[in-house]
Amino acid sequence: MATPDYPLWEYRVGEFGGILRHEPGKAELETVLNAWGEEGWEVIGTVYSDNTSRLRIIAKRPLSHAARRKRSMPGLDGEMT
Repeated sequence: MATPDYPLWEYRVGEFGGILRHEPGKAELETVLNAWGEEGWEVIGTVYSDNTSRLRIIAKRPLSHAARRKRSMPGLDGEMT
């Protein structure tokens, strides 16, 4: 398969806090974001909902060849879809 002339990305959305969950502290968020950064994720946006006290963090990283293959051929890694 030919590689396109533009970058391909994969995205991740993390949810923190909420009515039934505690609101994360600064240290907890830093720990999560540092772990994501070590995995190559870059935060590109946040959404905070006042009525639910929920924080959503959206991140992206370049789509690797292995991730592209896994998505195009589900089940190769032994998982059932």
